[in-house]
Amino acid sequence: MTTATKHISFNEALPALFGAQFSANGWFAGREAALQQFLALGGIPTVKVEDWKYTNVVPFFKNDIQITLPEVPEVTAAQLEAAATLIPDAHRLVLVNGVLQQHLSQLPPAAQVTVSRLSEAGTQPAVELYFNQSPKINEHHFAQLNSALFNDGLFIEVKAKAIVEQPIQVIHLYAAGQSRLFNPRHLVVVNEGASVQIVESAAGLGLTDTVVINSVTESIVAERAQLSQYQLQTGGNQLRFINQNLVEQKGKSLYNNYTFTLTDSDFVRNNLNISLDEERTETHMYGFYIAAGTQVIDNHTSVDHRMPHCESNELYRGVLLDKATGVFNGKIYVHEDAQKTNAFQQNNNLVISPEATLFTKPQLEIFADDVKCSHGCTIGQVSEDALFYLRARGIGEAEARNLLVKAFAFDITAKVTIPAVRKHVEQIASQYLNA
Repeated sequence: MTTATKHISFNEALPALFGAQFSANGWFAGREAALQQFLALGGIPTVKVEDWKYTNVVPFFKNDIQITLPEVPEVTAAQLEAAATLIPDAHRLVLVNGVLQQHLSQLPPAAQVTVSRLSEAGTQPAVELYFNQSPKINEHHFAQLNSALFNDGLFIEVKAKAIVEQPIQVIHLYAAGQSRLFNPRHLVVVNEGASVQIVESAAGLGLTDTVVINSVTESIVAERAQLSQYQLQTGGNQLRFINQNLVEQKGKSLYNNYTFTLTDSDFVRNNLNISLDEERTETHMYGFYIAAGTQVIDNHTSVDHRMPHCESNELYRGVLLDKATGVFNGKIYVHEDAQKTNAFQQNNNLVISPEATLFTKPQLEIFADDVKCSHGCTIGQVSEDALFYLRARGIGEAEARNLLVKAFAFDITAKVTIPAVRKHVEQIASQYLNA
């Protein structure tokens, strides 16, 4: 007679895996509380959780996935150049398995920007004030998992009134010999009157198994400050991404977010939460993705208008090919005190393949009576009238269709203010559309 082996889920195995290595690791004393909050939320979310209704992540978290503190292999400049696209005329921060590598980095001037490993920044006043304080962090399953398990990441603080002319490129490199969960954690603080652009990308180094990147970035934009963040998700078929960016804006600040998902990864989830905490803030969010094969690309955004005279503008576009799945859930909350709010949200989608699937849900919740708010979405195929127009002028059907899809996509890239980033994104998008 044989006895069946009981399968232990990731949620059941996690407390034992957590162990002393995390509960006593570093300066952050909230790991145990974060672990308990994660388990109280139900652990790894299933499709029964509303925010994960269309995306099943349970199969990615088997109980044999490694969560131990990762080793940091040595990486050469040649490996960096081969793995990542280096932006010219930019400062460069290179992380390997979440740990800053000084010998590969080109730091911005110390007089303008403080850059350090998060594990070494626990006594910094900005870290004590802002770390793990974002209003909605307790609501996110994977943010709590990150708070319990993170080992390192970046602390970036732009000093008051500093204007950082060159963008800061952050390159995340990951290396592992088996299935692993990485939990990088970052804090970005842009002080009063300062301005900076941050461009992030990720790549794998000799990965032999699929790994999950569960990252959390908390971003603070102080009064009259400006922050532009670019997420270039353009590589890594062995990487699966769960990205969570929690942004707090103070009075008269400007925040821009650009998220481009053009990757071979089979799963990408982006959570972008923005809280407009003081009057006269301005927010712009632009997103574009191409999903092919059996990929799942899931974008969730939320904007909290808490105070009067604030403006937000959101435009996301997606192109779905083959048997891919796209998800967009955009929420705008206008609180009772947020009179004179101006909020716009639009989600446009091209579903090229009849076997592709799209779920889109733009939402508005308004509790103020003197506002201008609108939202909407479109789902369609290439316009037959436009296609006929181009074909009537001697352009072949395949080329004409490709031109129309590119025009649809590049309307988003036209918003990019860094020429090298725009060129890079358009080149990769063209490769996908021409395939």
